Amino acid sequence: MAAQAIHQFAECITCHAWSPDHSMIAFCPNNTEVHIYKFIADKWEKLHVLSKHDQIVSGIDWGRSTNKIVTVSHDRNSYVWTQEGQDWVPTLVILKLNRAALCVQWSPKENKFAVGSGAKSVCICYYEQENNWWISKIIRKKHESTVTSIAWHPNNIHLATTSTDGKCRVFSTIIKGVDTRGSQGSASADWKFGEQIAQLDLSTTWAFGVRWSPSGKTLAYAGHSSMIYFVEDVEASPAAQNLALRDLPLRDILFVSERMAIGVGFDCNPLIFAADETGLWSFVRYLDERKVTPSASKASQLSEALGKLYGQSRQGSSDTVEPSKPRGGAHENCITCIVPLRKGSETIIKRFSTSGLDGKIVVWDLENHVAITK
Repeated sequence: MAAQAIHQFAECITCHAWSPDHSMIAFCPNNTEVHIYKFIADKWEKLHVLSKHDQIVSGIDWGRSTNKIVTVSHDRNSYVWTQEGQDWVPTLVILKLNRAALCVQWSPKENKFAVGSGAKSVCICYYEQENNWWISKIIRKKHESTVTSIAWHPNNIHLATTSTDGKCRVFSTIIKGVDTRGSQGSASADWKFGEQIAQLDLSTTWAFGVRWSPSGKTLAYAGHSSMIYFVEDVEASPAAQNLALRDLPLRDILFVSERMAIGVGFDCNPLIFAADETGLWSFVRYLDERKVTPSASKASQLSEALGKLYGQSRQGSSDTVEPSKPRGGAHENCITCIVPLRKGSETIIKRFSTSGLDGKIVVWDLENHVAITK
């Protein structure tokens, strides 16, 4: 499959997000700024530079309903940006963190957002109408190390996190006056703010890239040991499946449907995972397929030699060795971020974008290339 669009925006991109109508893109070029571009007359033009942070911007999310942008940074602060005319006006959110803010995501209803940090804590931020400001409640003393990624459940209450302590956790974020207890289902009504619903100890290494399926029935996250974990029915009776990857670890995951997911990471090439009718997950293929010429370099010759050496079976050796996945595709360095380009309320994602350490943003079109199962 070929990428639909590739654009070199910077030398390195930390994170990115799209406007609600996908006409504009906001990203951090690995510095203290957020750049907003718009596609005008067949080319990308820079419209705005958001510059309030004084250290690297590590997370961006653009609300689809509110059209508000939220940013977080290593400076331990967060800003909510509101468009007023031609300008973006920032509002400071006091996170009360003593370490860097690393990731951020609006909740499905966009009445709050979550921030993961290097302070072993998660901030749940919401707007307090009486005082006209954004405040945060902190989930403390649950993580043993840095929170690397966060993901909201479709019910707007449960929040999944991954950490460098190797664990994936699910918390209740219900806030009086912000959430309605009856709206998230009877099973969740008894949970209090910050209460841990589940803890998954599947990984023995750092964990990254947690994500829920569209229905919220399946949770997926990645381990730095080149593993990906799929967990069904997290709250009731978790049933986990572990998949070992033959290449490098993943950094982020996206469900494009209930039974198909895309993983991205250090291999610079998105991976497709799918579940069969019995719910068994497996690796399908790399998304950016490229033909590779055997023995193209000394490195590939060494790789083939090692493959023959360690690929020998007890019955005898084989002359056919599956070549390593080719590099140098749409991305040329680690992919750190994957963002859906969702239209309306659709649950099946047909397009998504990736960005990474090569400074490129790539838009992928699945509609005519991959059979997406519901």
